[in-house]
Amino acid sequence: MKNNLLFALLMTFTFISNVNAQKSKPNILFIAVDDLKPELGAYGNKLVKTPNIDRLAKMSTVFLNNYCQQAVCGPTRASLMTGMRPDYTKVWDLKTQMRDMNPNILTLPQYLITQGYNTIGTGKIYHPSSAIDRIDPVSWNLPYLEPSASDYANNLGKPANSQYQKPENKALFLTKKERAKRDNDDEEPTTIKGPSSESIDVPDNAYDDGVITLLAKKKLIEFSKSTNPYFMAVGFHKPHLPFVAPKKYWDLYNRADMPLAKFTEHAKDAPEVAYHKSGELRNYLDIPEFATYNQPGNHVYLKEEKQKELIHGYFAAVSYMDAQVGILLNTLDSLGTLNNTIIVLWGDHGWHLGDHDLWEKHTNLENATRAPLIVAAPGMKPGRTTSLSEHLDIFPTIVDLAGLKIPSQLQGKSLKPVMQNNSSSVKDFSVSQYPRKLSKEEAKKAGYDSNKIMGYSLRTSKYRLTIWMSDFTTSQAFDEKKIFASEMYDYTVDPLEKVNVYKADNYKEVAKEMYTKMIGFFKSQESK
Repeated sequence: MKNNLLFALLMTFTFISNVNAQKSKPNILFIAVDDLKPELGAYGNKLVKTPNIDRLAKMSTVFLNNYCQQAVCGPTRASLMTGMRPDYTKVWDLKTQMRDMNPNILTLPQYLITQGYNTIGTGKIYHPSSAIDRIDPVSWNLPYLEPSASDYANNLGKPANSQYQKPENKALFLTKKERAKRDNDDEEPTTIKGPSSESIDVPDNAYDDGVITLLAKKKLIEFSKSTNPYFMAVGFHKPHLPFVAPKKYWDLYNRADMPLAKFTEHAKDAPEVAYHKSGELRNYLDIPEFATYNQPGNHVYLKEEKQKELIHGYFAAVSYMDAQVGILLNTLDSLGTLNNTIIVLWGDHGWHLGDHDLWEKHTNLENATRAPLIVAAPGMKPGRTTSLSEHLDIFPTIVDLAGLKIPSQLQGKSLKPVMQNNSSSVKDFSVSQYPRKLSKEEAKKAGYDSNKIMGYSLRTSKYRLTIWMSDFTTSQAFDEKKIFASEMYDYTVDPLEKVNVYKADNYKEVAKEMYTKMIGFFKSQESK
């Protein structure tokens, strides 16, 4: 009998210890935002209406100089979720599947499962084409939250192409689909686009972001009754094109007040390979009539009226997304866990809004590579830091803040020291990259057998050096003969990137120093 009592006491103690161990691990709310550039109140923009993200920022560390690994969804998300650079993941486009290249690569939520976390996601976390079944199932030990037609407001059903609810846009889209299906027999087209924007007087949950927010809210409430720590990932689609949002968010802004880009030219002495023709934008039905892109060079020459509409739409979509963030914060607040949860909000890359005559992302320039990162954690004082950070650092930072061991293979660094002391730093530079293809004529003229080009961009606190390399990745030994073009910008005097100073006489020493840093980075990556 005494033995049975001792055994019962031992089991009770073990159970309580396990529960306390689980409770000691902080919950994690992981908010991903598609195409969100750091044009937010927390980053100094006084026009955009983002009260909820600004609220989060006041309880967080705001990383003012955070950069993505590649300014397009698939590669940068694969890199962020694994803590590994694109040259390791081998995801450089929107076609390559992450686990085709690295079957056993470890993702952040996958690692957290091994540490006792329940992991669950909704919305866009990985780019669909980069992950198995669009979501990478091994990253989640709970069923992924997928909207159903009945979740959408006013019996509207799912938006056409996951975007449009306006009746005429839906009808147009269906007509296009029917015509395309007829022209291609029974083959379903995959790149049909509608108009670049939509404003309609509907509730927030008429569109995907409003629906996934309510699904996440419901799950957060359920989690509050569990002892297991959770990692909840919520991936918002807006402000990605098309700029679709309920009318009330468009009404927050006056189109006449929309600020056009201050510098719309290519930088002096910059290589043409640094730019593009804004092809993603031109896929939308209403753009060609406002654009003149059949001119030499990478230009789109969009009429000002359309530029203002697009900027208006971008801001409206940002405010719509911000309202969804507010619902999540209010839910945690009502549950009494707002200040005891690690909250990470990030944009996957920046976005060009007409600067350099560019729209979308897809460059190594500042407006494409710089992205917001806001991190709140229990015990951390709020603040702002100009210290450099990268998307690579998010994985180890979350793990470190949760009190867990950081996997040794990760290429990023924990930003916890920067959160503890905003004036400290964990790195001297950030690195982004972007691939291009030369024309056959350009490749032949340069003496290259391949037309593949990779641009590596090294950003310090003052400068950016970008080296465009022929048929090269950092897994190879560096060969100076493969340099196709170089560009460098001094942000202390030229924040708009107006002049490429790489070959300027008064920048010889800086260029040499930046070049040495780049070569050192290349060498550090060769064996990885």
